[in-house]
Amino acid sequence: MKTKEVHIRISERRFNKLKNHATLKEKTVTQIIEDYIDRLPNTQIDDSLNIPCIE
Repeated sequence: MKTKEVHIRISERRFNKLKNHATLKEKTVTQIIEDYIDRLPNTQIDDSLNIPCIE
């Protein structure tokens, strides 16, 4: 599986909340984020929207 990196800016409060949640679930922050992404509905991207692909 090819992986990508995502860098986000969040408040320290939110980061700590995320980190604490991961610790309670005995998972990494990455695993928690992947779990939430996997819950998102699969949607068809409309090519006419002209959304740039960020790599």
